[in-house]
Amino acid sequence: MHTEVSTGIMVETVELPSESLQRTITINIYGPAPLPADNTLGLLLFNDGQDIEAMGFDKMFGYLLQTEAIKPLLCVGIHSGEDRLLEYGMISSPDFKGRGAKAGEYRQFILEELVPFIHARYNQLTFNEMAFAGFSLGGLSALDIVWNHPDIFSKVGVFSGSLWWRSKDRKEKDFNEATDRLMHRQIRQGKYNPKLKFFFQAGELDETEDRNGNKVIDSIDDTIDVMRELLAKGWKEGRDMRYLQLPDGKHDIRSWAKALPVFLKWGWRAPRKQ
Repeated sequence: MHTEVSTGIMVETVELPSESLQRTITINIYGPAPLPADNTLGLLLFNDGQDIEAMGFDKMFGYLLQTEAIKPLLCVGIHSGEDRLLEYGMISSPDFKGRGAKAGEYRQFILEELVPFIHARYNQLTFNEMAFAGFSLGGLSALDIVWNHPDIFSKVGVFSGSLWWRSKDRKEKDFNEATDRLMHRQIRQGKYNPKLKFFFQAGELDETEDRNGNKVIDSIDDTIDVMRELLAKGWKEGRDMRYLQLPDGKHDIRSWAKALPVFLKWGWRAPRKQ
């Protein structure tokens, strides 16, 4: 375990062995220094923790805390490994290429190994909520885990999410985006839960594919269609959902770094001082 403390922020790096995944996972933990007086703060997990490390999350996070733009928060970046395409996905089913086959084991790691480790490591803290976020496939994974565990999580951040996740190749003649996109189907078959809140980001340069020829790239279509499914269930945009579309946004770390402070302020904005 390696710990660094700079002005306003603490960063710990941990190597956490996992029985569920049969590998050791690198974890970066970012927190306020000093801790809040009442030892109460939010907990936010990130898939693809190596990406937030690469974007200089420590400086971004430290600035937001120092300027009191956000409430105190403990952030945990979970590095992905060689099996990323198998571990990230949906618990209910792999996609048509068999990707996501270890999503169940990954959920088990999160809920039965990582979260208990955090609670034990920071047993002096009280977490008043737990959230999960991720990029691309990591965003799909975060959304799937949050959706299936509203008793544990209350917010999710999905950046350029792989919401195309489907049971059939879109090139198959009988492909039907209304029924073959698995996340959309899962939400449609699920129930409204007023506790959950959603943040979605998409970039207009995320990709070039436009399967239905409507002059909107698929990643934006897929994201907006997920939001439509949520709206149909009872969630409200503004109150329960936030959508950020970046005109110059690409499928890359630089674009997600632009969106991340917006997400953090949306989810944990500090109250204005009187």
